[in-house]
Amino acid sequence: MPQPAPKSSRTTASQADKELLFKGVTCALIGLVVLLAPHLARSESVREMMGQAWLVGSFALALGVGFIVQYAVRRARAGKDGRRAP
Repeated sequence: MPQPAPKSSRTTASQADKELLFKGVTCALIGLVVLLAPHLARSESVREMMGQAWLVGSFALALGVGFIVQYAVRRARAGKDGRRAP
């Protein structure tokens, strides 16, 4: 049975970068939703519940921004090293 060809390091790095960007955007969006929900909710009980989750929303937003910054740094290094950006 033939073995599948191994992926090149460029393909693996490109896939990892895409996943990092996806995680960053997803976490940042979740954080924004949690932080903005108390201001946009109509129900008082929802406002109170979401108001208590500000710490979780702040953490998710900070984590998302961190992932996005890490993605940007990787892209900048890839361009600097002469590798082609994906």
